[in-house]
Amino acid sequence: GASKRKIIDEVLLTVMLRPRSYTKEDVVEINCHGGIQATKKVLELVANNGARLAEPGEFTKRAFLNGRIDLAQAESVLDTIRAKTEGALKVAMSQLDGNLSHEIGDVCAELADIISHVEAAIDFPDEDIEIIKDGEIGKRVEGVIRRLKIFIGTYDDGVILREGVLAVICGKPNVGKSSLMNLLLKRDRVIVSAIPGTTRDTVEEMLNIGGIPIRITDTAGIAASKDILMKEGVKRSKKYLELADIVLLMLDCSTRIDKKDLEIIKLVNNKKKLIIMNKSDLPRRIDGKKVKAIFKDEKIVEISVEKKTNIKKMEKSIIEMVWKGDFSQGEGAMVTNARHKELLDKAMTNMLSVRKALEKNTPADILSIDLRDAMRNLGLIIGNSVSDDILDRIFERFCIGK
Repeated sequence: GASKRKIIDEVLLTVMLRPRSYTKEDVVEINCHGGIQATKKVLELVANNGARLAEPGEFTKRAFLNGRIDLAQAESVLDTIRAKTEGALKVAMSQLDGNLSHEIGDVCAELADIISHVEAAIDFPDEDIEIIKDGEIGKRVEGVIRRLKIFIGTYDDGVILREGVLAVICGKPNVGKSSLMNLLLKRDRVIVSAIPGTTRDTVEEMLNIGGIPIRITDTAGIAASKDILMKEGVKRSKKYLELADIVLLMLDCSTRIDKKDLEIIKLVNNKKKLIIMNKSDLPRRIDGKKVKAIFKDEKIVEISVEKKTNIKKMEKSIIEMVWKGDFSQGEGAMVTNARHKELLDKAMTNMLSVRKALEKNTPADILSIDLRDAMRNLGLIIGNSVSDDILDRIFERFCIGK
């Protein structure tokens, strides 16, 4: 009865009628005033009256299923939320705008046209077989292969923007690893002390250097130790070193290269690395010629963390290392998603097989099978005839309710 009713909160209701909502369905939004308690009570009340909590990614999934966005755009919603730097956000937003989908759609349309010619040659062998013989189809197949190559070529840089790179700072104890990390982070995140071997663990942080998300970690000084705590730290450091995309190897300008340095150098022998010679403000005891001889082609930068000298130059060297010096964030669509890359690779395999078949004058019906496979693989990127289990896998990575 009326006497039992009590006010939980005064709320604002927003009614969005289809098809102009995010999911193209009728949507009612309840905006609560209060803190956690009021919101919780409103949620309980709504649930008692027949509502349920959204599943992960359910709103975006519904937007896809109702045709408001395609699958590549739906996946980019998650990338937009998770973007770590402006560069990553720009690529995610471009995909959300449908730039990648548009270009993939273009290639699919071209394939559909090629298929119609090839299949006409099967149905009307006398009239249309000339198209295959005069090399026109061959030229168009080459055009598709060229475009697929461009897409696939953007993937390595795309992943860097999306996931970041793992950079590991290593060097013997007390060479200035923690101080460098603090300087890069512009805040004290790691304990710094003059006693060698203070960093007992690996600490991972996210940096933004020149638009690249860099997951940077400072490792426990890798030195032989009887201390159990140290041994664990060293074990973890070695694991990080194996995973590292780039290694920032620190040497100390104020001491000679010793056994500990050589041990670490040996450990990172086959890694892509930048040699950072720290403490350039102190009296110099390191043998520069020896350093150059050890690291023949590797880039060497001298810095002083203490005096903050050459830090910009070091950051520039890190950027060059990551982009291999030739990255420019062009206007073309960029592939950042492993699922898309896998489907592009499959489509490429199909197209190479078409090229080979054309060289051997293979019958048109065999060509048609590979061309249709290529088109199907590309279609799966934008969500044409995609199966439920793939959809579940994509959307379960979302947070609840997005």
